Amino acid sequence: MNIIFMGPPGAGKGTQAAVIVKELGIPHISTGDAFRLAIKQETPIGVKAKEFIDQGLLVPDDVTNGIVEERLAQPDCKKGFLLDGFPRTLAQAEALDKMLAAMERKLDHVINLKVDLNKLLVRITGRRICKTCGATYHIEFNPPKQEGVCDIDGGELYQRADDNEESVGTRLNEYHTKTEAPLIAYYGDQKLLREIDGDQSIDAVSKDIVSLLRG
Repeated sequence: MNIIFMGPPGAGKGTQAAVIVKELGIPHISTGDAFRLAIKQETPIGVKAKEFIDQGLLVPDDVTNGIVEERLAQPDCKKGFLLDGFPRTLAQAEALDKMLAAMERKLDHVINLKVDLNKLLVRITGRRICKTCGATYHIEFNPPKQEGVCDIDGGELYQRADDNEESVGTRLNEYHTKTEAPLIAYYGDQKLLREIDGDQSIDAVSKDIVSLLRG
């Protein structure tokens, strides 16, 4: 099954992705992870991406698309994949369609997690991330067993520098303009869009997504 997760920053995509990949036995592919893998393996596209990153420049679409295409061609994606954080723009969505067509594959679902703006602010400003493994917690909704310590590996938890109200407001506005509005229309036209109420508890959201996928 080939799936895209959509949703604004703080909607819980990472948390739900962990549930879904376990349920379906498919890899969770975030653009950040795909970039790190390509750079680590020093693939031609990875080397190209590193040049932009090292200069503090935004990685252009053609390089980002190449990184994703390279990742989707890996053997562990044969049974399917869960894309998180890509596509972010209409141009990337169109590029993804071309990639998948060339691989003789297609998307099955585009799952959009809908969350109230005010609740997102609470979610994001309370978010904490493990420095070691990247596991995500929330000081109110999903706290670690021991404050400031990851349940999985004992790593130190930290708050992202941009997880404050001003930065979050800017990110949410950018997400709505560049990602949400155009992509909801695009995938809606393709009859691939599935709306999930992300304002529920983590378990309730997971249950709704699993129920949808089992269909």
